[in-house]
Amino acid sequence: MLSQLSKKNIKKKISSIYSLYYSKKNLDICVEEIFRVINTFNKFGKKGKKLRISEKTSVLICYGDSLLDGNKEKTIRIFRKFYKKKLDHFFEAIHFLPFYPSSSDSGFAVKDHYQVDKKLGDWSDISRLSKTTTIMADLVINHASSKGLWFKNFLANKSPGKDYFLAVSKEFNTSKVIRPRENKLLKKISIFKKNNLIWRTFSDDQIDLDFRNPKVLLRFIKIMINLLNHGVTIFRLDAIAYLWKKSGSKCINLKETHEIIRLLRIVCDSLKSKPIIITETNLPENENLSYFGIKNDESHWIYNFSLPPLLVHSFLFEDSTYLNKWSKNLPQTKIGNSYLNFIASHDGIGMRPVEGYLNKKNLSKFFKRIKKNGGQLSFRKVQNSSKKVYEANITLFDAFQKTDYDKRGKYFLERYISAHAIMIAFEGIPAIYFNSIFGTSNDEYKYIISGNKRDLNRYKWNKKRLESLLKDKNSKQSTFYRKITRLISIKKKNKAFHPNAKRENLNMGKKIFCFKRTSLDKRQIIYNFTNLSSKFQEFDLNKKFIKYKNLLDKSKINRKFKLKPFETVWLTNYK
Repeated sequence: MLSQLSKKNIKKKISSIYSLYYSKKNLDICVEEIFRVINTFNKFGKKGKKLRISEKTSVLICYGDSLLDGNKEKTIRIFRKFYKKKLDHFFEAIHFLPFYPSSSDSGFAVKDHYQVDKKLGDWSDISRLSKTTTIMADLVINHASSKGLWFKNFLANKSPGKDYFLAVSKEFNTSKVIRPRENKLLKKISIFKKNNLIWRTFSDDQIDLDFRNPKVLLRFIKIMINLLNHGVTIFRLDAIAYLWKKSGSKCINLKETHEIIRLLRIVCDSLKSKPIIITETNLPENENLSYFGIKNDESHWIYNFSLPPLLVHSFLFEDSTYLNKWSKNLPQTKIGNSYLNFIASHDGIGMRPVEGYLNKKNLSKFFKRIKKNGGQLSFRKVQNSSKKVYEANITLFDAFQKTDYDKRGKYFLERYISAHAIMIAFEGIPAIYFNSIFGTSNDEYKYIISGNKRDLNRYKWNKKRLESLLKDKNSKQSTFYRKITRLISIKKKNKAFHPNAKRENLNMGKKIFCFKRTSLDKRQIIYNFTNLSSKFQEFDLNKKFIKYKNLLDKSKINRKFKLKPFETVWLTNYK
């Protein structure tokens, strides 16, 4: 049963969010319903595979249809067979991007949060995988599809959906709203013979939900319970920063949004599965860090959004200045919290996280090189009606292909693998995108057809073709697969790579990126040294390093130390 302390905290949070808008009587009904669904789950609900955070923890990011085989078999079943054969040994958790019926945005315009897209499979497929692997799923919480049942019912004043979506009058002041996209924010519609404006943060097809209505919050708590009953134990709160809107404000990172996350954290901590919350907040560094909460009472994990653009920039321009500055200032996480490290995902390389690090001149050079390497740029509107780059759309393979210093791409493989080595060794939990494991290039054909720039990095592999390429030891896919999975295998065996192991940044000049990790028991030390240049780098090491070994090739260390172009070494004192 729910503890008295949990009941008290839930009631307190509901009151702090909604007491200005609803009577105590109405809020008490909502609170009692939250108590009921928690108690029911704790008594009768299924308990999914709990993730024990350690140096063995890594996450695979993929779609339910990342693999196809040309027949009628459900794609999650196709994926499961491949995963068991090729990836199960390396990853403890799978992040399945939205697998619900959807009308656009590769699953993020959800039509029905209670169903699995029939082309992908059904709930039994999710449940089956969850028995041996931790499953992470998206709670697409900010918006829903304009073609879903909820929005149809909203327009007809029926439940479920009645009063679920955000409609505002023309008096609502949007002058300070922070935008992540170029589309028109508001659309005029007539509801019950009255003109209103509906809110669309991301696209014309994604209508924002109105969390000023506590029934919407209650609905998503029930959706969480449904996911738990099908084996999901990690919830990714998609676009959570935009959840609450207030006239005259920026409509991002508002106090009420943080209070809702605190409430969801209390709910999760009250459930027998003890699910993990991760917030998806592609924002400047300090705003992103705020989602841990002042008392570490919000998200368990946050995405390390600054890492991808700064890491790519460092390799392209052979300069660790900005990466070092960021690494030095990044706070150490506490037990129970973690960074989720990534350098590629289904989205582009977000540029808001480098605000305050890369200036206009740096960004201009960065964007020019990205475009030369085959990338595209996506923009967002800013208050003066101009626009800024929101993200660079390109696969990681193409991003590292050539640089201003290596115009023929001689060292593309070294850059690619070293970038992954840094990400895997850095403080936090590494998350690797399915396509990155195989060095996938830009999907130009899909982009030409769809016009969606993000589709450049959302390639769907034919299972038989990929398996055939992996059998060929000389293929690009086989080479990338072997090298990246080897890094993960080494990580799993070394306690200094625990997500919360102490990290210390060491500045060795702009051509080298170095940090030190120390295991929780202080017995093991690992140094990550990376040459960020296309030339050999030689330097003197302290004599203590003579007893160290390189985990990546088992070689002994000499005082005169030489790094090959774009080489990474992991030096450890541990035998």
